[in-house]
Amino acid sequence: MTLAMGVPPLEPVRKWASVPEELSARVPAEQRGPGLDRDAVRLLVSRGTEVSHHSFGELPLLLRAGDLLVVNTSPTLAAAVDGRIGHARVVVHFSTRGDDGRWAVELRDPDGRGTTRARAGGPAGTEVRLPGGGRLVLEEAVSGRLWWARVRGGEVLGLLREHGRPIRYSYTERDQPLSVYQTVFALPSPDGSGSAEMPSAARPFTARLVAELVSRGVQFAPVTLHTGVASAEAHEPPYPERFSVPEASARLINAVKAGDGRVVAVGTTAVRAVESAAGADGLVHARAGWTDLVVTPERGVRVVDGLLTGLHEPKASHLLMLEAVAGRAAIGRGYEEALRRNYLWHEFGDVHLLLPQEGPHTEHCGRNCW
Repeated sequence: MTLAMGVPPLEPVRKWASVPEELSARVPAEQRGPGLDRDAVRLLVSRGTEVSHHSFGELPLLLRAGDLLVVNTSPTLAAAVDGRIGHARVVVHFSTRGDDGRWAVELRDPDGRGTTRARAGGPAGTEVRLPGGGRLVLEEAVSGRLWWARVRGGEVLGLLREHGRPIRYSYTERDQPLSVYQTVFALPSPDGSGSAEMPSAARPFTARLVAELVSRGVQFAPVTLHTGVASAEAHEPPYPERFSVPEASARLINAVKAGDGRVVAVGTTAVRAVESAAGADGLVHARAGWTDLVVTPERGVRVVDGLLTGLHEPKASHLLMLEAVAGRAAIGRGYEEALRRNYLWHEFGDVHLLLPQEGPHTEHCGRNCW
């Protein structure tokens, strides 16, 4: 597939090599004080370059009857497992299950603080001893950090259930139970598959908030995209991932597009799934399989009118997708405000809602008017 590499970061965040430490959300919102729930995060709203600040609980007031939220139902796996290469300790991140039974994995070194740091991949033939007596053998490079590997003497999903834990990065404060990494939309997959990392844009939703949205006429279209491990250091574009857009969701999306509602994707994973199922005419079809689509400003979007997403690091390839949805000026202005107002980053952090610009000219400019 063609990957969009070497694109400069957006100007307002260019001065940051990474997210300032004080802006990293270290624990989930519900653990920051008594009486708080997952929705106790802030919501930055961008309509073009117009920015406003809200609590996430105000989302039902910011959407309108007839709008449609596209949500990812992929469950999060306990995808990190301890292992050993010889006498050296390693951590295996199980990323994506292939059609041939192999898994794309990333090997990382423990950092002594309960998290991990990058490790050089390979070579082919490297063997990792796993809990329970299984062995992981690296077979073929996927990228510089990811390898296709086969587990011998055990079954991966059983290994993850018994010995796995959620993938955790150094900006978080402590290990969390797997339930913390499941969204309200997560559904068990028939084959036990799931995401190596949480589709985190949906994390602030609660059952109460979903019920309020439905009561106000907002609809939901479920899709599935099983996310692989993020490139925490390299910020590489995503590689192929499994996805599914069911027939009922495709019909609902097309009906909303044909009417007056707005199609708002919850997370970059939902964008990738639904755009992978869209034809050149913008109609969405029921599809399932692998997608290698990378949404860039040059490619643009055919389906989504808006996006609810987390805040991404300056070098993250996801910023290209945001720019494709909302335009460079809108993203630059939003991130400038997020930095100025000390919004929190990463999977437990605050969220950003990108909506089409509204104003006297809106009725003349058609859909996706920013």
